[in-house]
Amino acid sequence: MLRNPIHLRLERHEAWQHLTFMASLCERMYPNYQMFCKQTEFGDPAVYRRILDLVWETLVVKDAKVNFDSQLEKLEEAIPSAEDYDLYGVYPAIDACIALGELIHSRLGGETLEHAIAISETSIRTVAMLEMTQAGKEMTDEELGSLPAVEEEWDIQWEIFRLLDACEERDIDLIKGLRSDLREAGGSNIGINLAQ
Repeated sequence: MLRNPIHLRLERHEAWQHLTFMASLCERMYPNYQMFCKQTEFGDPAVYRRILDLVWETLVVKDAKVNFDSQLEKLEEAIPSAEDYDLYGVYPAIDACIALGELIHSRLGGETLEHAIAISETSIRTVAMLEMTQAGKEMTDEELGSLPAVEEEWDIQWEIFRLLDACEERDIDLIKGLRSDLREAGGSNIGINLAQ
């Protein structure tokens, strides 16, 4: 599914850069989960928001202590089941949870690169699946790669990558800036916008 040179380039990044990249992509997937919860009255989107906020906190607050085992349990309870809903929105919501789960696992296991690639792929898959659903047909990677929505997702991932790539060392201001810019933009990877 839609490999990209960004996945090779991520190898040269340090753990904090991987974690910031992952948190940024989860931030962009959060509105998909929030919208699903709002439409179906399933769960509480604040659970996702709190877990993601704790991850951001560990990136900017030295020695921040978070029990990620406990956060993983909370997330697992907040994942909707596709079988329970006859609504397309359940799939982007599940993808958002899968991505956040990858991020938590990277904090638990200490390995960040494979999780960063997995979240990148999950985010692009969410976009690709929506495009194929709307078109009513399967598409090849080549067909998907030429779609504006897929191109835009890669562009945003590259933009986040480049900002991080320009840093010699952990840059707290950059991390805070990314977080607030993504939050203020409020748009998801599939165009859902719940900016308050």
